[in-house]
Amino acid sequence: MNNRIFLSLLLTTVCMVACHNNENNDIQPSAPDIAVATAIQDSVTLFASYPGYLEAKNTVDLVARVAGFQVASDYVAGQPVAKGDTLFIIEPTQYEDAVQQAEATLATCKAELYFAESNYQRMKDVANTNAISEIDYIKSEAAFYQAEAAVMNAEAALRSARTQLSYCYITAPFSGRPNTSKYGDGDYVNASSYMATIYQDNQMYAYFSIDDAQYMKLIQNLKNNHTTLGHDAVKLSFSEILPHDYKGYIDYVAPNIDLTTGTMRVRIVVDNPYNELKHGMYTTVHMPYTRSQKVVMVRDASIGTDQVGKYLYTVNDSNRVELRHIEIGELYNDSLRIVYKGLMPGEKYVSLALQKVHEGMIINPVE
Repeated sequence: MNNRIFLSLLLTTVCMVACHNNENNDIQPSAPDIAVATAIQDSVTLFASYPGYLEAKNTVDLVARVAGFQVASDYVAGQPVAKGDTLFIIEPTQYEDAVQQAEATLATCKAELYFAESNYQRMKDVANTNAISEIDYIKSEAAFYQAEAAVMNAEAALRSARTQLSYCYITAPFSGRPNTSKYGDGDYVNASSYMATIYQDNQMYAYFSIDDAQYMKLIQNLKNNHTTLGHDAVKLSFSEILPHDYKGYIDYVAPNIDLTTGTMRVRIVVDNPYNELKHGMYTTVHMPYTRSQKVVMVRDASIGTDQVGKYLYTVNDSNRVELRHIEIGELYNDSLRIVYKGLMPGEKYVSLALQKVHEGMIINPVE
């Protein structure tokens, strides 16, 4: 009796274990969490990019105009200076002496002119009385004009001496930032020696070239859209991201096409309030050339490439992945890609981890 009960219990246990194993085998693995995004639709302004370079608004080489020993250099290289600030002083002693000599010569000439003019006037008063000879009268007249010319010559010499003295003081022609000088105090400077360069960099010019076909397309697109390029319409970017963004406007378009390159030169004015932009920097100029109405856009990183072309992994209402080939356009705002065909606004697509999904796969979409 006990054996029969034992066998019954054993058979029941085996059946329960087998049923439990079958139930475990029927459980499907859960769908993986996959990041998805929704295709957006918006009006965008499209840009064409051109390589360019920056120049300071004004750049002047400071050159010595007199020779002598440098006695002072009154500025800090790279720091701002104001218009009229004295940057270099070349020993002025000999030029001050020349000014004093010219002043003395002028005083002597004026005294001689005074005497000659007085004598000439007396001669004129008595010329009609036959009290003097005609030759004496002519001599007094000539002496007067000679003294008058000597004064004019002395005045010119004094102006020249003062000009030479002013050259001893090299000043800033405008507010800006001078670079370093190879001369130090005590060094002898020749006339025409290069001293330093000063840059007016509160505003910068960005120069680039555009071919005539692109220029005509730009003008036509602006006309079709009834728009003009505003004050901050043109964007600038650099090889390294700067702390601030920079925009500008066109202030010059060359009146001619360079026949050797088929391009024209264009200049952009850019404010430089933070002194981050430097003379000679390379930049990329982004020119707006058209405005597209209601285009579909997706994240550029979500687009894959196969032998057919560009594709996206879209996600349908059943959370099933589908491979969808698309026709793409320009990159917008550095991260979004315009899709001209193959995708409707509002459709979901896999935005990350493309290698983890495949067509027909069921996923748990996470936006």
